[in-house]
Amino acid sequence: MATSNFIDYVKINCRSGAGGAGSAHFRREKFVDKGGPDGGDGGRGGHIIMKANSQHWTLLHLKYRKHIKAEAGVGGSGARCNGKQGNDVIIEVPLGTIARHPETGEVMGEVTEHDQEVILLKGGRGGLGNWHFRSATNQTPLYAQPGEPGQEEWIVLELKLLADVGLVGFPNAGKSTLLSTVSAARPEIADYPFTTLVPNLGVVAYRDFKSFVMADIPGIIEGASQGKGLGLRFLRHIERNSILLFLVPATSENAGDEYRTLLRELELYDPTLLDKERLLAISKMDLIDDEAKADLIKTLPTDIPYVFISAVMQEGINELKDLIWKVLNP
Repeated sequence: MATSNFIDYVKINCRSGAGGAGSAHFRREKFVDKGGPDGGDGGRGGHIIMKANSQHWTLLHLKYRKHIKAEAGVGGSGARCNGKQGNDVIIEVPLGTIARHPETGEVMGEVTEHDQEVILLKGGRGGLGNWHFRSATNQTPLYAQPGEPGQEEWIVLELKLLADVGLVGFPNAGKSTLLSTVSAARPEIADYPFTTLVPNLGVVAYRDFKSFVMADIPGIIEGASQGKGLGLRFLRHIERNSILLFLVPATSENAGDEYRTLLRELELYDPTLLDKERLLAISKMDLIDDEAKADLIKTLPTDIPYVFISAVMQEGINELKDLIWKVLNP
């Protein structure tokens, strides 16, 4: 998949429709004397609605659609005929999309289930026709309400991928290799840093036709919270993951220190991430011998479950799946 095809942040200008004006009309028929007011109401303006679509997984289709405008309501007419309601505009987005105000950061809505809808901007109400203002003391009201104006705002749409397991690790820790081994996802894999430039999702098959979703995000490095490497731009995609799976290669100088460095960068980004369930997988075990493994174990943290794996040799993969499933389904 081309890097340019993954868009997880867009800023768009939205305007809901204005309400139609009420009608100041009087009934005029040949055999009806003093028919009186019969002006109808104006139609409501169209809403701007955000709707979740599970077939979308990126905001690419909105990248070049900077202005979105809903239809205005039609004015009322005689014979108490109400005006037509303006058509709503539905913005389809992937599951996990949040709409924010660009200046205040206020969350205007979010969608996490297929077909879930959130009204971002309401259309203006239609004005009341003069029929509503008739009374014993005002039998010929000349007044009808104008329609309310629509709302206009710049809105930021931000995608946070929904997954059961989020992979966290330095570049070349083996995250992409693991994802390609346990799922049908085919992320780019190469022997140089930052081969993963966009998040990748994969569905991992488990026993008895069960499955869970795993997300691989670009590798982070020490100092990422200060903008080094690719920074923390993509860490929003693990905010909604149930489990954080840390991947540390067996060839690291000190696997425990590397894990703690990753943990520190997550804490600097968002301390609440440390409240999530955490697992540790020591990857590339095919590259070390038993003596090196014994030294490796001495450096590992004691407060987190860990498993040794080799995605290339298919070793430890079932144990890792069992551990993940056990944590997902306690």
